[in-house]
Amino acid sequence: MTESEQLAERFERHRAHLRTVAYGMLGSLNEVDDAVQEAWVRLNRTGARGVENLGGWLTMVVARVCLDMLRSRKLRCEEPMGFYLPEPVVTSVEGGDPEQEALLADSVGLAMLVVLETLTPAERLAYVLHDMFGVPFEKIAPLVGRSPAAARQQASRARRRIKSMAPEPERDLSRQRTAVDAFFAAARAGDFERLLTLLHPEVVLRADHDPAAVVPSGATEVHGARTVARKALFFSPLVPHTHPVLVNGDVGALVAPRGEPFSLMAFTVHAGRIVEICVYADRDRLRRLGITSPSILGGADHQEEMQGPSPVRR
Repeated sequence: MTESEQLAERFERHRAHLRTVAYGMLGSLNEVDDAVQEAWVRLNRTGARGVENLGGWLTMVVARVCLDMLRSRKLRCEEPMGFYLPEPVVTSVEGGDPEQEALLADSVGLAMLVVLETLTPAERLAYVLHDMFGVPFEKIAPLVGRSPAAARQQASRARRRIKSMAPEPERDLSRQRTAVDAFFAAARAGDFERLLTLLHPEVVLRADHDPAAVVPSGATEVHGARTVARKALFFSPLVPHTHPVLVNGDVGALVAPRGEPFSLMAFTVHAGRIVEICVYADRDRLRRLGITSPSILGGADHQEEMQGPSPVRR
């Protein structure tokens, strides 16, 4: 084996970890792969001689690349409505995609990612590296151009915002599914009052595209149980065509009439009620997410597939 091949083999041992770091930083699967590839380019160019901890070195390289990408994204102001809906990791309820499951192993939920998008790039880097991956502030400080004490403060600010904005999701998938099943059943029955009991009064619905708009529109965000319930009733004819999936490890649904993906729904459940719904309805984005495979779609409709016990998320 050549020296180059040995280096590539060593890099591959860290790829899953590096993808998880990049996903926490970026919330974009395409950008994740770009960041990890850039780390490989830099390693291949410089070599690993003198690097005692290759995994730690690569983590810092990926973090720096991600920081630059976040800053560039902020400058471009990609979301005119003021928020960026992170790209979800979608898996079948039966599993079977080792690469996606590896990404989820140490990753974060969608509700957390939504809040991470509200942080400054430096705050996000400090929080993700320290709180999620245990990187000391002495190593984080040079990346953000601050002292270790200042980097600690950035992570602390991020932590406070996350605590105030990100609802703690229900971890038991069977309880999540009970709430989501009831939501779809009430929508299909046209039971507005029942929907109100299943939705938190301050529920938030975010969508990357409004499929009901006559003219194509961008990202939208609506608040309140009554508004969200009315939207659920509007789309109730699609309920029979929903298929269960896992979105960042939590219960979700793929709406696919005649097997053609129409939208992806991700739910955050807290204390038995739905507190957040993220809807992905942009056709190009659904295609990029790669959720059209038979392993995701399955062969039955939601009402048939969602029956039976569910595993407990640990």
